[in-house]
Amino acid sequence: MDDETYAQLSGLGRLMRAAAVSGPAGARPVEIWDPPYCGDIGLAIQRDGTWTYQGSPITRTAIVKLFSSILRKDADGRTYLVTPAEKVDVKVEDAPFLAVEMVVEGSGREQVLTFRTNVDDVVTADREHPLRFERQESSGGLKPYVLVRGRLEALLTRAVYSELAELVEEREDGSAGVWSGGEWWGMA
Repeated sequence: MDDETYAQLSGLGRLMRAAAVSGPAGARPVEIWDPPYCGDIGLAIQRDGTWTYQGSPITRTAIVKLFSSILRKDADGRTYLVTPAEKVDVKVEDAPFLAVEMVVEGSGREQVLTFRTNVDDVVTADREHPLRFERQESSGGLKPYVLVRGRLEALLTRAVYSELAELVEEREDGSAGVWSGGEWWGMA
């Protein structure tokens, strides 16, 4: 879809305008906004990180980044796009973000792991941005996530997870994990 098509879409166009005027680039203060709930307009984030509107992929990177800056996951477990004026549902198949790049500095207890997401958020795994590993019932494998902000996480892509796996250490008690930000992140 091009810009003109987006502008013609009532719900999406309204959100784009509200998001564009809600502050500078980067994450907005969505945690302090308390707008009325306005329903489901058909926004979704697929498992591979693709954003869709009523089933059609949103291909404009600038729009995806804009929308990601006003994304919020509430205590009810639902994810929303939030502006000062309205809140709409976003269906998220897995995690709203993907960690697509990892930089490793130091080693052992001094190691620091920094991740870049598919929407260019940069976070270091530390106490405020914990790593967690979720066991997949179907395969028994682990899915790694890092907290980006609020309750929003990034799933590490397969390539990044492979890099992380090379850093795994085993403790004397047999547990395995990685160090980052002065914290031990066990792989349960």
